Amino acid sequence: MYARVTPYQMKPGSRGAATKKLETLKERILGMKGMHSFTNVMNDDHAGYIIALVESRALSEANAETVKSLWGEFAEYLVEPPKAQGYDVIVDWHK
Repeated sequence: MYARVTPYQMKPGSRGAATKKLETLKERILGMKGMHSFTNVMNDDHAGYIIALVESRALSEANAETVKSLWGEFAEYLVEPPKAQGYDVIVDWHK
């Protein structure tokens, strides 16, 4: 399992519109090859993280153009384009 973790910074006042946009993209996001889960977290200063768990690094890399296109849908809401980092998943516990 592989995790793509992407820190981002939204423009002030954009959270509501960006969340609505995100909801319209759910099928495209979850439909990417190898996608296991997608979590988006944000705090009050509009800084957030996307944590996407994917079957493998190879599949994550194969999704790169789709991910770039999806982030492009949020360009008007972002302070700057985000830069993802990848990690091997050690554990993924759920209760």
